[in-house]
Amino acid sequence: MPRPPKWQATLEASVDEACLAVRLYNDPAETRAFESFVIHMHLAWLYLLHAEFMRDGVDYRYWETKHPPRLQKVDGEPKLWELERSVKERWPSTTDPVRANLELFIKLRNRLEHRHANADQALMLTLSGHAHALLVNYETELTSQFGDDRSLALRLRIPLFVGTFTTEGEQALRRFRKRLPTNLRGFVTDYESGLSDEVVDDPRYEFRLRATIELAKKDPEAVAIQFTRFDELTDDQKAAVEEMGRQGQVIEKNRLQPVSGLGRLMPQPAMEAVARAVPFVFNQNHFTAAWQRKRVRPPNGAADPFRTNPDFCEYDQPTGSYRYTEKFVKYLVSKCSTEKGFKEATGRDPEPKGDRA
Repeated sequence: MPRPPKWQATLEASVDEACLAVRLYNDPAETRAFESFVIHMHLAWLYLLHAEFMRDGVDYRYWETKHPPRLQKVDGEPKLWELERSVKERWPSTTDPVRANLELFIKLRNRLEHRHANADQALMLTLSGHAHALLVNYETELTSQFGDDRSLALRLRIPLFVGTFTTEGEQALRRFRKRLPTNLRGFVTDYESGLSDEVVDDPRYEFRLRATIELAKKDPEAVAIQFTRFDELTDDQKAAVEEMGRQGQVIEKNRLQPVSGLGRLMPQPAMEAVARAVPFVFNQNHFTAAWQRKRVRPPNGAADPFRTNPDFCEYDQPTGSYRYTEKFVKYLVSKCSTEKGFKEATGRDPEPKGDRA
């Protein structure tokens, strides 16, 4: 039997930390549940990104600036990148919502330590959506990088959380919010003031669920839980739902509808979307050169076709094809709208559309 890859132990430690974080968060007897969740998810993310770097041959050790260069060491061991440095390497863009969510919790962990023992429940209430996004983002990164067989869904049971259905319950939640220390309340406000509306409203930064409880007679033709899409409601219905959302919250186990390729584009439509938006001739050859130069996906026939940049491309195993994201299309449109950017993205000189008969 071949020896397991070096990164496997680090990856398994990451998953163990994530499972422990969720277990502590869900334990009603745990007096510091939210703080424990933050600490263990911090470790889960750190180990996950280190496993990726180890697998991909990225040197994530700190080096002295002296000549000849030497490794920085702590207690005789090489000093490795902390989570903040690792996140910047994985998501270079400062506007990425996954990075924004992670950096919020990094800053929060540095503030928490043991100074806010009485704020745990208030923090959990205030940042529950951010915490849910932190876990969902972790699951996405874990499965996209290491395969669906690593999914936390194989190890976790997701419980039902009920916030409030009564006026008394609503008032209790509001009292909890007011118990949040002023410096922590200001910390969240100050942090989000530096983010764009696009990032703040992105579910990868803060995950929001809303449920309406309907007490009705048993109907043999109906299911126990009904799902209604928010964008299918009328304006009056949307306003009513928004108002109800201020009075309490329910986080429930989500029923995922399996939709293959949702929000993804095949190569031809992706190429055509770029071609319509840029002032230069852009064809399939340019598109291929762009993903090759950006290393968006492996070449055809690669032994490991799953090694894509998940922000830009995904491999579809049943069809053996690659599907591209809207983010990749937007990236190409932005780059290829100028002569310099076009050549950087494709390696070719741009040809204005008007020059071709």
